[in-house]
Amino acid sequence: MVRALSLTPVALLVATAPALGQERATDIDVPAANAETAIRALGQQARISVGFRDPRLTRMRVNAVRGRYTPAQALERLLAGTSARAVRVAPASFVIERAPPRPPRVVPQAERPRPAPPPEPEPEEIIVTATKRDVPLAAYAGAAEIIAGERLSLAEAARGTNLIETRAASVTSTHLGSGRNKLFIRGIADSSFVGPTQATVGQYWGNSRITYSAPDPSLRLYDVRSVEVLEGPQGTLYGAGSLGGVVRVVPNAPDLAAVNGSIWGGVQATQHGDPGVDGGAVLNLPLVEDRLALRVLAFGAAEGGYIDDRQRHLRDVNRVNSWGGRAALRFQPGDDWTIDLTGLGQKIDGRDSQYADRVGDGLSRESTVAQPYRNEFWLGDLVVRKAWGSLEWTSSVGYANQHVFEQFEGPRLNAARPDEAPALGAIQTAFTQRNRIRMLTAETRLARRDKDGAGWLVAASLLHNRARVRRRMGETSMREMLTGVRNAVDEVTLYGEYAIVPIERTTVTLGGRLTRSRLSGRSEDVARVVALRVDPGAGDSRAETQFLPSASISWRPADQLTLFARYQEGFRPGGIAVRQDYIQRFEGDRVATMEVGSRIGSGRADAGVTVSHTRWRNIQADIVDGFGFPTTANIGNGRVWSVGVSGRWRPVPGLELDAALYLNDSRVTEPAFSILPLDAGPIDKSRLPNVADKSGRLGIRYSGPLGTDQRFDVSGYARYIGQSTLGIGSILGRLQGDYVDTGLEVRVGDDRRGLSLTATNLLDARGNRFALGSPFLIRDQDQTTPLRPRSVRIGFDLAF
Repeated sequence: MVRALSLTPVALLVATAPALGQERATDIDVPAANAETAIRALGQQARISVGFRDPRLTRMRVNAVRGRYTPAQALERLLAGTSARAVRVAPASFVIERAPPRPPRVVPQAERPRPAPPPEPEPEEIIVTATKRDVPLAAYAGAAEIIAGERLSLAEAARGTNLIETRAASVTSTHLGSGRNKLFIRGIADSSFVGPTQATVGQYWGNSRITYSAPDPSLRLYDVRSVEVLEGPQGTLYGAGSLGGVVRVVPNAPDLAAVNGSIWGGVQATQHGDPGVDGGAVLNLPLVEDRLALRVLAFGAAEGGYIDDRQRHLRDVNRVNSWGGRAALRFQPGDDWTIDLTGLGQKIDGRDSQYADRVGDGLSRESTVAQPYRNEFWLGDLVVRKAWGSLEWTSSVGYANQHVFEQFEGPRLNAARPDEAPALGAIQTAFTQRNRIRMLTAETRLARRDKDGAGWLVAASLLHNRARVRRRMGETSMREMLTGVRNAVDEVTLYGEYAIVPIERTTVTLGGRLTRSRLSGRSEDVARVVALRVDPGAGDSRAETQFLPSASISWRPADQLTLFARYQEGFRPGGIAVRQDYIQRFEGDRVATMEVGSRIGSGRADAGVTVSHTRWRNIQADIVDGFGFPTTANIGNGRVWSVGVSGRWRPVPGLELDAALYLNDSRVTEPAFSILPLDAGPIDKSRLPNVADKSGRLGIRYSGPLGTDQRFDVSGYARYIGQSTLGIGSILGRLQGDYVDTGLEVRVGDDRRGLSLTATNLLDARGNRFALGSPFLIRDQDQTTPLRPRSVRIGFDLAF
């Protein structure tokens, strides 16, 4: 029981210890919880006594603390960002009280000292929350990239998931346009097109999945706590669609103790293009002190175009407008219960496509019609947690709704014979595709966390996904319906993981996932007898059962060194796809990956290396059908070798240098010729599509004092993307990539206000990010997607 302090020095006696040795560092492992539970655990581990002056403070949420710290250091980290502080009242005793407001310090100008240089960085334990057991990175058997939200600038956050590709060398993307791209991790790439097949990367916002058979919505990364990238299959924890890995974004939760917020804005100038503008605001409101709080975010942006249309005599046609927001409500009724309710929405409106041809300066093309696109995304999420010390129960329900509209230019088909190729010299017209995806997910799990990554996890989950694709041909007033398709997937899953420490510094983890999937589908906007004339069973529902095992081991021969090995599998269920005017089934595919690696780190430097080999059976790929629409087929079996090397070096306080290199070698080893379109030509066995043979990054970051009360922050990067092919076959086997992208950002200010200058594509390079604009013209045109020309943004930010 917790009582307020009166005349007694300590109200809550957690543990007693002699005064001698109280400042010795101790191994601490305290999960995030309310203050009463966390302080009780800390007191037992550090052998100290801790009391509260105000019993209401026992209900506030405090941070997790893991690592080796003195009691004072552990308390400081535990209470960081809250309205409380810890005060020592005896050699082995502390009291927690409300921190008084810090009055502004007035110092005569002549007496103001220069700020001290940044202190030597202390190694802090990094936690991989995407493991669902909060495993320390030092004990995690796998490759992970964790991007702290506090290190993301507002200009970077506005780029959405393009930022992740810039920061993590293992992540690549197509570049058809924001809101209709596909992400790939570690060379597991199926195709350049977005069709009915499931993604190869699992994308999550907090606890909820945000994509299944849909493109990356490119959610803007404002006000996030972290972005975690787990490389390699994650089938045990995340199930279908995590063949290449998982990207998980963790947003900032509402603060129960303080009113705070921020506002920002910026203007952008693009060489050879139109200007742009962006802005947004965040507001945090405690509604009931230490129990209920609301956090809201709103943002908007207009990105100026830079592609000219020579035939229509238009300039800068590819303008993109985006806006959105989210609201999060957190309720902590007490006894370590936490309830989070979140709503999120975003809309992207692209006025025209961003591809060009190779005429002139590489920033123009000829089109007869506009080729706009839109992505509208909504997410609702409810998460309930209950903690009993190191044991935590989590239950979540999420609903995602995504609508993607695309319009392409192409030669007109004969509506009476849609199975015939367009006539020679056919007039150009518009083809539209609407993809509506609705997904409901639910999961409940119980997890226990122990030291050195030990613990266990048991869970059950449900998934219900519905995707509907409708296609039309012709101008707005005279559109003709083409064959569409509707796919449905229902999954029921049980999974678990168990990790032990059989000997000191060694963690062994075993896991498994059992999934039962039911698949069904049917044609849209065409007579059933026509749609099923090639594959009569395509409209029948069917069931699949998959078991995915996993095993890993990590060993720490020294405090700074981790060696690991890991085996993991992943899968995607099958479905039906449209080909020309009929529908046809495609089967599920499966990957199995073996990887080994190591990590070494200290306060000044850290580095890591991984080597992985993946066997990919019955590869699903979204290819282009006989006329230009994407369809899905199983193209055969393949394998992928990957090597990743990364490192960071902090030679002096305030300065950090980073470098990364990723090498991929992919091959379709057993092609399935029979299921490819007859005019696709022989398969190029040398590589899978969109897998760059090599990619790398160099980065720099510096933070130091400027004058008496300001700071100067600068960061920059240079990124190289090697060659890859657009797709499979002679028509799609076009080269892309082989370019360098650069960026630089400078900010002057303090924690509450600042001015920034951001520049991208410093060399004003063109490159070819993606060799596709309209799939209907891929046979006749040499299409390229250039980098955005050199752009400069001037911005401000204010916090309160």
